[in-house]
Formats: sequence, C-alpha cells, structure tokens
Amino acid sequence: MKKVLILGAGLVANPMVQYFLSKGYKITIASNTPERGLSMIGGHPNGTNVNWSVEELVKLDEMIKSHDLVVSLLPYTYHVTVAEYAIKRKKNMVTTSYVKPEMQALHNKAKRAGIIILNEIGLDPGIDHMSAMRIIDNIHNQDGRVKEFWSICGALPAPECANNPLKYKFSWSPKGVVLAGNNDASYLHKGQVVEVPTQDLFKNPRKLSFPEVGDLEFYPNRDSISYIDIYGLKGVETIFRGTFRFKGWCDAIDMMKQLKLFSIETIDMKDMTYADLMAKQIGEETSDNILEKTAAYLVIEKDTPALQAIAWLGLFDETQMNRRVDSTFEVTSDLMISKMNLGETERDMIVMRHTFLAEYPDGKNEVIHSSMLDFGSPSTDTSIARTVALPAAIAAEMILEGKINLKGVFRPVLPEIYNPVLDRLESMNIKMVEEYGLPLNKNIQ
Repeated sequence: MKKVLILGAGLVANPMVQYFLSKGYKITIASNTPERGLSMIGGHPNGTNVNWSVEELVKLDEMIKSHDLVVSLLPYTYHVTVAEYAIKRKKNMVTTSYVKPEMQALHNKAKRAGIIILNEIGLDPGIDHMSAMRIIDNIHNQDGRVKEFWSICGALPAPECANNPLKYKFSWSPKGVVLAGNNDASYLHKGQVVEVPTQDLFKNPRKLSFPEVGDLEFYPNRDSISYIDIYGLKGVETIFRGTFRFKGWCDAIDMMKQLKLFSIETIDMKDMTYADLMAKQIGEETSDNILEKTAAYLVIEKDTPALQAIAWLGLFDETQMNRRVDSTFEVTSDLMISKMNLGETERDMIVMRHTFLAEYPDGKNEVIHSSMLDFGSPSTDTSIARTVALPAAIAAEMILEGKINLKGVFRPVLPEIYNPVLDRLESMNIKMVEEYGLPLNKNIQ
C-alpha cells in the first residue's frame, strides 16, 4: 500500500486527506496543529497524525524516507528545504505553490534523483494553468495564434456573505491575502509593457460582470509577462493575470496602503491605542478627532466608504493595542482576521475567467471564454479548499500510479498532466465552461 506524507494541516488540507483515504492510501499528516490533523483523519485506520514543526529536520528526513510521496502544504518558504530532502531520499514531491527561482534551480538535481517535483498544482496557480493550456494548445493545433490572453481568478465570499464594508472574508491564509497586497505587478497590454508599483496596485481596477455573481473588479497579479514563455505564447500582444474582488476592497486597501498600514517595518507601539497608531501614521501629535484628521490628511470626506471601512475595522478606536515592537501589517491584518473570517454557516466561492483573442491563418478571429463558478458548502468543505487540494491529490495519485513519468521540477502545463487532472476534476463537478466563437466585443478592453 502506497504511503503519502502530507506536511501541514491548514485550511485546504481536508479534501486531500479524504481523497487519499477514500482511495486506500496510507497517509501521515505532520503539522504543528495536531488536533486539526486528528480531526481530519477521524479515526480512519489508514491515517497517522504526527506533531511536527518545520525546525525538526531530522524527523522530516525520517518521514520522507518512509513514504512514497510527500505533499507540502507548508508556507512556500519551506518548500525548498522539503525538496532537498525529497531529492536526498529519491521521493516524488507535490506542492500547490509558485515555482520560485530557488526551486527551479533544483531541476537537474531532481532529474538525476529520478523524481518529479510538481508545483503550482492547486487553483491559482493550478487549475488556471491547466484550463488555459488546454485552450492554448487547441488554438496552436489549428495553426492559430493567441493575440490576447486575460486570466482572472478570485476566492471570495458568496454574494450573500459579502456583507461587510470591504466585501471580503478570509477562506484561506489570511496573512497571505493581506501580504500579497504589497506586491508589484507587470503585464503586457497591446504590445506595451505595463509596470505597476505596489503603491498603485489597487488604483483604477478594471471591471467585469460575471453571470450569477454580478459586477466584479480586478487588478493585476504579480508578473504576468513571465507566462509568455511558460505558456508558449510567442507573439502575444496582451497577457494579463489578475485577481477578482467585489467593489469596495480595492478602494479600502488602496487607502490603507496610503496610510502605510501594511508596512512590515517594526516600530515601538508600547501603550498605544489604535487611534494613537493612526495619529503616528499621519504625523499628528494627538489622536483627538483622528477620523476627521485622517480625512483631512487624505483630502477626502470623512464619510468616504473606504475610510469608513477602516473605521469599521477599529483603527480609529481608543482601545489599547497591547503591543510592544510590532509592524502595522501585523496590527491591520490581525484586526481584519478578527472581523472578516468566513463564518461556519457561510459559503465561499471561486470565480475564474480566461478570455482569449485568437487569430487563425484564414484571417478569422474569435474570442474564447473559459469560466468557472464554484461554491463551497458550510457542512463540508470550502470551495477554496476543494479547488486547491483536489488537483494536487489527483496529480499525486497519478505520480504514484506511474501515469506521470517526468523527472525534474515542473508545472502542470503539459497535456499528459492537465488533461487527466481536468477530466477527473470535472467528474467531481469542478469544471471550466468553455465558449468558442464569441464576437470581438466579448474581449476585455
């Protein structure tokens, strides 16, 4: 019986655990939250739960040695360490995280060890890659060219649950969501490279209406231009990868960034209230009438929705923070987590849309849409958990069964990976709906 080691017992792990147990694999969940792992296993005889932290490298080595495959659901900063032990023990590895240069640098070592380290096999990255490549390869197989490619995804509360001023609730790594707001971005638009510095990331979001959801906003996600090579899109004129949000998020986050509320630099916060911190951020000596002072600092009205969202979080309250040396990122993200977690009876959803403008040798042009709308269930798993964990679980099973024989560091952009994974996901009602032959006015401008 094949044995799978799952590192991490976070918010997306449960669907993977249940998948492997239902398929008859033996699994070990190793994490520093053993109570979560125990709950996921639920007494199943094929499940083992281990209390483990990332500093215990000898134990990690022993665990990898005694399993057939390791799945790392740890924060991405730990993946390279896990990969080095996987290479040492010649064990295949799967992650749902982006391939960082340090991971890519292990390609030849993994190849020599005769293993695959398959990354970016979750939702975004993951399902986005696979569903995009299915259409890109189809266009190329007809000698066509992708002129424009837009790929936008969002993990959001269902519309009826987007009921706070930021219109957002956390269904996965809250700190990761907030920290991503400090990224720069770049994309190609009509042949021109567009660089977006972090301070402008949430300014002037684009808009798109999505069936059954309504109007959404989206902003650029990291480096889109590198995907020209990853997707084989030589000659593409537009490539844009973005993130969906409901209206309200971008304005509020942009204002928080103007106020430097996501800075990771530490300052002395001893004896400070939240209002005191805001006074410091805008250069005021006292926190008296701090909301009005902040409005004046930003040259806006005090009832501006984004400012009221910051007030709703509690950042203008005369409440002790009970902190010493800390960062505004930690303060702000902790307040957001305290007020914006998805409730136990609430649904989340995944919204994804690819838009292609394709050109063919006969001069024909067409717009193609590939869309997914998936809702979670309060009684089972969130949509984000299912759509991140299940692609990774399916791919891991394929590796264990010898159906993926690649060696080295890879993403799921090859037909031998993406076709069977997408087909299996469709049987689990996680599917992209493809629409071909759409008129040019269905393209994103």
